[in-house]
Amino acid sequence: MISRDEAIEAYILQHMDEESDYLKALYRQTHLKLINPRMTSGHLQGRLLKMLVQMIRPRRILEIGTFAGYSALCMAEGLGEDGLIHTYEIDDELEDFTRSWIEGSPYGSKVRFHIGNALNEVPHLGETFDLVFMDGDKRQYMDYYEMALQYTSPNAIILADNTLWDGHVVEKAYLCDRQTAAINEFNAFLAADTRVEKFILPLRDGLTMIRKKQ
Repeated sequence: MISRDEAIEAYILQHMDEESDYLKALYRQTHLKLINPRMTSGHLQGRLLKMLVQMIRPRRILEIGTFAGYSALCMAEGLGEDGLIHTYEIDDELEDFTRSWIEGSPYGSKVRFHIGNALNEVPHLGETFDLVFMDGDKRQYMDYYEMALQYTSPNAIILADNTLWDGHVVEKAYLCDRQTAAINEFNAFLAADTRVEKFILPLRDGLTMIRKKQ
């Protein structure tokens, strides 16, 4: 028997826009071929990312943590003609899988896929971003965040994924876990940061939406 939360999510998915057949295939192959497939964004978050891009209308997007490429392609779907995404994945073992799916997509021309550490490489791009999607190593969220503030335009939006960490942020048994501790540290710092406006959307694993003040 499914839980109430699972039933509600199923209901939501039945009453929103469909994902494309290409994204459905990518999602399925991610679950068949990659370790930790739940790291991919999926239908619900993917449609939100597309809509946010359409609302914000960024010219340049930075994504930290490409994984299978699902979220990058969802954001690319919402981009205007002159829009471009730079997405970074630090795990080079994912390169063949992810690059093939990005390049095979009708939106692949709007995505620049990089293998490497965004913290080291973004400063050399010479780009200013209007939207940043942080979904990399949670232990480095503080570093990603400070870099994002440095290389974004006024009023830019930063999205930080997994900020409720499957609910572990409020469970005592997980407070000593390094990932949970890092997320809690980030959330506490962000709550007190007057440079930005922010709130946490309890979508899936928690999505923090942050607006950089002028």
